[in-house]
Amino acid sequence: MHPFHLAIPVHDLSLADKFYGDILGCSKGRTSEHWIDWNFWEHQLVTHLVSELSNDSGGNDVDGKHIGVPHFGVVLDKKTWLQVKQQLESADIAYAVKPGIRFKDAPGEQGTFFVRDYSNNLLEFKYFNYLTALFAV
Repeated sequence: MHPFHLAIPVHDLSLADKFYGDILGCSKGRTSEHWIDWNFWEHQLVTHLVSELSNDSGGNDVDGKHIGVPHFGVVLDKKTWLQVKQQLESADIAYAVKPGIRFKDAPGEQGTFFVRDYSNNLLEFKYFNYLTALFAV
């Protein structure tokens, strides 16, 4: 496995701690007064404190829904996807795009939903019944 490293801006590290640590259950790695490293399903996600957040860069319509860009996320197994969905719902985190199935009965069928963290970063959570379909066309 080759984990990715992604650094994202946040306006409040304590809220990042609540969202990524308490709600999503990501374990915390190294920290400073300016950033926190997270184990984001075996990938290194770093929340960096910034004084000003920029607006979305736009987006695209996908399956009749507006999907903001930039966004990032993780592909999980279905059981973990359902657990994360429940954790977010229990914390009253609103969906940016509600859970649904894309490419039903086709190669690449996937469950997906989007949420925003407390700094407005857009995250996508998805699962595939068969991970081998990740790049299926």
